[in-house]
Amino acid sequence: MRELWWYIGVVTCLKLLLIPAYHSTDFEVHRNWLALTRSLPLCQWYSDETSPWTLDYPPFFAFFERFLSFFASLVDPKIVHLHEGLNCKSPTAIYFQRLTVIASDSCLFYAIHRLARNFGPIRRNLLWILVAWSPMLVIVDHIHFQYNGFLLGLLLLSISFLMEGRDLAGGFIFAVLLCFKHLFAVAAPVYFVYLLRHYCWGRGLLKGFFRLSVMGITVISVFAAAYGPFAYHGQIQQVLLRMFPFGRGLSHSYWAPNIWVFYIILDKMLVFMLRKLGFSFNPPISSFTGGLVGDVSSFSVLPKITPLTTFIIVLIALSPSLINVWSKPQPKSFSRWVAFAYTCGFLFGWHVHEKASLHFVIPLTVLAVQNLEDAMHYFLLSIVSCYSLFPLLFERQEYPIKVLLLLLHSLLMWLGFSYLYRKTELCEATVAANKLGGPHKASSSGEFKICSMTRIYLFGLVIIELYGQFLHPYLLGNDLPFLPLMMISTYCALGMTYSWIWQLRQIIRL
Repeated sequence: MRELWWYIGVVTCLKLLLIPAYHSTDFEVHRNWLALTRSLPLCQWYSDETSPWTLDYPPFFAFFERFLSFFASLVDPKIVHLHEGLNCKSPTAIYFQRLTVIASDSCLFYAIHRLARNFGPIRRNLLWILVAWSPMLVIVDHIHFQYNGFLLGLLLLSISFLMEGRDLAGGFIFAVLLCFKHLFAVAAPVYFVYLLRHYCWGRGLLKGFFRLSVMGITVISVFAAAYGPFAYHGQIQQVLLRMFPFGRGLSHSYWAPNIWVFYIILDKMLVFMLRKLGFSFNPPISSFTGGLVGDVSSFSVLPKITPLTTFIIVLIALSPSLINVWSKPQPKSFSRWVAFAYTCGFLFGWHVHEKASLHFVIPLTVLAVQNLEDAMHYFLLSIVSCYSLFPLLFERQEYPIKVLLLLLHSLLMWLGFSYLYRKTELCEATVAANKLGGPHKASSSGEFKICSMTRIYLFGLVIIELYGQFLHPYLLGNDLPFLPLMMISTYCALGMTYSWIWQLRQIIRL
């Protein structure tokens, strides 16, 4: 247990050192949520427009902000002042909000502890290193500013209960998670099919119906606790409108590295070719490279993509996993199914943020410390996902931080996986030797290795980074400022697409 506190202490010290670092507009978003939940009655939380950063998370997160606002008012009343506190960047506000993120990570630490306690010491320590010291969480939560560690802690808690066969507890925690952040709902079909098949089905008619009723009542009770107060005030429609702002368009201002990157680029290429042939376009060409938030879902040549289209595509992409869940509802495979679901949502979803890659990278860590193939896949995916977050930190003073975080993470992965699987092979060889009564050489096939294609692809990340940081400003100056971001999104989208195909193959093989 002492080494676990050591991991927590090291990463907490790093987070404390990063308190003065750059923070995004998400910092003001959450400060405004502190103010409006403290200053306004509940019936006005989802209709207030004092700030452009309106409340758009589910009710439990609003209650969480309300809870934090009590302490914020004691630290500095201006933090929770709805009007005077706008764009508040006082040292007390910065320290308070940063410390709330650090404190909320205790949920993540407890979830890691629950998951790792059934592993051997090497696997347990490696899981702590890869999750608790995740550079993606440091970049997104403790520099850019969000509460993903807390939310992912709830997800891992749910997975840990389900892997132990405690289905009711796992379903309850996932329902709670959905009432904190609805974007986790992409995995809801997996949970529904698994719990129906594993918890309710095949238990006999009466017992199965009883279990289904218990699970249904549990989930409904969670949602009633979250949305009931707003239903009482007639605010449900307003809450849902805020939670699902489909007018924001297919792509975020910085393209998440998913399948729609290729769709957008194809549209641009067709426009270029048709213009050369003398065609004109009315309305004007869509501006996906403007770097602005807004409705950027229109295309000049290709058909427009609607939210319903992306929803159907995600379900189709997810269907092999759902079939597998129903046919082979094994608790040990649940983390894989959840990760695949979030990969589908990331790759094919509507208005995906680049930060959503955390939703599948973190659950895949559980598999990486148990299986060699998963470890080699995770090595590539975690590097690509972390690098895709680099544009979030665009100020010069944070550049060395994000580079060092990624390099350190890559080194720890390499050393950790190499030691883990080499040690495992040696142990297996010793056991085999004892059984055979003689020496037995460990097979090199069990060693952690990176194939040549992976090395070439990762080297491409280095080339793109060197171009964006050094060559682009020298060659083009201020022209085409969005080009380096487009290159990062496109190249990382190749890695993400490969990951989805790889995960699909593993699920089919189960």
